Amino acid sequence: MKNEEKNVSIAIDGPSASGKSTIAKLLAVRLGYIYIDTGAMYRAFTLACIEKGIDCENEVECNKLIGKIEIGFNKRNHVTLNGRDVEESIRGNKVADNVSYIASYKEIRLFLVDLQRQLAANNSVIMDGRDIGTYVLPNADVKFYQVADVKERAKRRCIENVEKGIPTTYEDCLANLEKRDYIDSHREFCPLRPADDSIEINTTNLTIEEVLDLMLLILKEQGVIKSC
Repeated sequence: MKNEEKNVSIAIDGPSASGKSTIAKLLAVRLGYIYIDTGAMYRAFTLACIEKGIDCENEVECNKLIGKIEIGFNKRNHVTLNGRDVEESIRGNKVADNVSYIASYKEIRLFLVDLQRQLAANNSVIMDGRDIGTYVLPNADVKFYQVADVKERAKRRCIENVEKGIPTTYEDCLANLEKRDYIDSHREFCPLRPADDSIEINTTNLTIEEVLDLMLLILKEQGVIKSC
């Protein structure tokens, strides 16, 4: 199914809880590409700040961790912090409440973007985040911009947290997402926005399977893959 002539990069951008990571993982498995969860990388940096007792709203102090921590992925495709699997730790409410601050800091973004580009340099990848198509991989073969109504996103995030045993309420999830949407779209450096050549997919009333099928069809029509 993969284009054998060159490595392929597919960017999936959009607001939090629009289903990007879920779809990206499934798409990567279907196509045999590597999945890179950039959001998890920002969460890992946020966790590092919290564990060091650093106020995540203090950009100067947060920047001091650049070059002093290692963020990567293990064989399970889980994000690691200094070699430690932190996939579960980064999903807590405290990280969720602070990650948009970390993601808004230019020097931290440059640090993590460099890591992301290194990961994508020699592999066919599915990469999801906030600025993949606009900044991280501006020459991606296909760029998707995945959206959904904020109330539906809050519902999804609440269900996800409950399933993971994370104490939460719908109201908390809605407030968190509205806050993150504002910060992500108003940050000075690389704000959340669709790339000019992105393909928007509204997932509000679509199942996971329907979104996956739609993306595969688009990739086929774009000539990125030969079959679905």
